[in-house]
Amino acid sequence: MIPIRYVEPVFRPPSEAQSLILPVTDGCSWNHCTFCEMYTAPQKAFRARGEDEVLESIRRTGALYGSQLRRVFLADGDALVLPTRRLLAILEAIREHMPTVRRVSSYCLARNLKKKSVAELTQLREAGLTMAYLGAESGDDEVLAKVSKGETFDTTRDALDKLGAAGITRSVMILNGLGGQVLSARHADNSARLANATQPEYLSTLVVSFPQGEARFRAGFPEWEPLGQHALFVEMERFLSQLELRKTVFRSDHASNWLVLKGTLGADKARLLERVRQAIAKPEAARLRPEWARGL
Repeated sequence: MIPIRYVEPVFRPPSEAQSLILPVTDGCSWNHCTFCEMYTAPQKAFRARGEDEVLESIRRTGALYGSQLRRVFLADGDALVLPTRRLLAILEAIREHMPTVRRVSSYCLARNLKKKSVAELTQLREAGLTMAYLGAESGDDEVLAKVSKGETFDTTRDALDKLGAAGITRSVMILNGLGGQVLSARHADNSARLANATQPEYLSTLVVSFPQGEARFRAGFPEWEPLGQHALFVEMERFLSQLELRKTVFRSDHASNWLVLKGTLGADKARLLERVRQAIAKPEAARLRPEWARGL
């Protein structure tokens, strides 16, 4: 058994499936995004974990599995809210007690980088934090305001630029359908503009969904109407067609996606666009329902 205290439910990016999940905070320090249900349970109220607890977890886990671990993911929703000093202490302990770890990563809220300089982020990267997952959700200010993201195009771009300047690999996520029918076009346009401006190393899309219902989301966005399969494909085509990326790994293969897309942009842009356009013309060629919706 791993000697770490977990507060369920525990979340991590799909690409961290083989990583040790190491909570350094519980919940999300913002937690106002109306599309996100990850940290709304009472037990997931935000708190920073005590430094002694985290360091002891690292020591004990390292003693048991230190030679087997290759990756560590710092949980929960935004580990980078912690002061740089505390993060450096955590990274130093990982390096000491888990010497085979080659990558440490975490989720990142753009707002939590406002007080961190590029020099501090460079320190963190040199200490082992080499990748950050940032949920941009949209590049459109109106969409971001409607869903209470607490960010704008400019604040998200500034955060991504800081991470890039520090040499930290950036994985950016956009929510397909977040703008609904009324804001779909500007959501696609400005999300592409954000990606072009920042050139992230990784870019992915998920389809917005509400397993616990839409009431919370609609309270701030009452005019929102979901996009059907065809409209989601049209939005994706508009988004992809405007991307001018030099070397970004693109993935649209989450269980929520109707159409699986994988490639490197811009090398594979024409191929991915052709696949989306085929799906628009012949929707029966796409999956009939996303995986998460089967059985509902």
